[in-house]
Amino acid sequence: MKWFFLLTFGIWSFAAAAQAPVRVAVAGLSHGHVGWIFNRKEKKDIQLVGIYETNPELVAEFAGKYKLDRKLFYNDLAKMLEETKPEAVSAFGAISDHVAVVRACAPRKVHVMVEKPLATTLADAKEIAQLASKHQIQVLTNYETSWYASNQHVRQLVEEGKLGEIRKVMVNDGHQGPKEIGVSKEFFAILTDPEKNGAGALTDFGCYGANLMTWLLNGQRPTSVTAVAHQNKPDIYKNVDDEASIILQYPKAQCIIQASWNWSFARKDMEVYGNKGYAIAVNPTTIRQRLSEKSPEETLKISPRPDPFTDPFSVLADVVQGRLQLEKNDLYGLPVNVTVVEILEAARKSASEGKTVYLQ
Repeated sequence: MKWFFLLTFGIWSFAAAAQAPVRVAVAGLSHGHVGWIFNRKEKKDIQLVGIYETNPELVAEFAGKYKLDRKLFYNDLAKMLEETKPEAVSAFGAISDHVAVVRACAPRKVHVMVEKPLATTLADAKEIAQLASKHQIQVLTNYETSWYASNQHVRQLVEEGKLGEIRKVMVNDGHQGPKEIGVSKEFFAILTDPEKNGAGALTDFGCYGANLMTWLLNGQRPTSVTAVAHQNKPDIYKNVDDEASIILQYPKAQCIIQASWNWSFARKDMEVYGNKGYAIAVNPTTIRQRLSEKSPEETLKISPRPDPFTDPFSVLADVVQGRLQLEKNDLYGLPVNVTVVEILEAARKSASEGKTVYLQ
């Protein structure tokens, strides 16, 4: 009976531990997507243990809006990490701050999730990858398009050979513009600062296409990058581009990325053309495809991705607790996202110098 009790207690303890929420802290409140973590109280997979923010106006705003205990807030990142002991940190500051967050978290064995893209420079991206490897932590990069069932469907068609070899990919991402859609003043300040964001629309929306194309080609880097960036609205976007087109050339394929703060409406869609057929991810759950010359185009409506893939914090919790293993070629993973930053850096150089940049 004693052994039965101990065994039962052990099983119960293991199950309870496995289901305990992941202790998560937030680094920064200026990013426009940060509200998500405060609006998922129905989910119990994470526990918010601390918030790092140096702007007292943002602290007051978020404390009031979400009725948060002021004891959660810190203006010193290291102190927050030491006192709250999070298992993971979600970064919601400027893109240029990501490397500083990882520098603080990695030696403490704290996993990190950042908003896209991973970094503003290739040097920072490589340092993040080195720190993650050295200290054996996960660093995830969150993209909305990672949640799209349509993109997963297109990838499956590629893997099954139904499209043949990829020849042309077109990725269109953007909206009317940050000011036009009403982002906060803090987020606007980040997006329009070339040091904090890397560029304007080129970074903000060009990163999606770079992420998806690298994933579709299993991590392959392009041989060259050619980009044109422009200010259609210099009175609003004085220091960064609001329009960018990027051409990625590969040995047997080409990708055209159209990143814009000038679309009529918000859009995130992808067209993949192989030498046998094509598939177009119209939105998260709609695909148009034609798999042979003799067959007509068909439109498919599919279900959203299953849990945890429609919630980045659920993905983070599952990765931290070992229920989800990131593949080497994963939309969230470091190998793909270091290449994304390399592409964006080359695109900025190409647009600035007016010539094609060849990658070594």
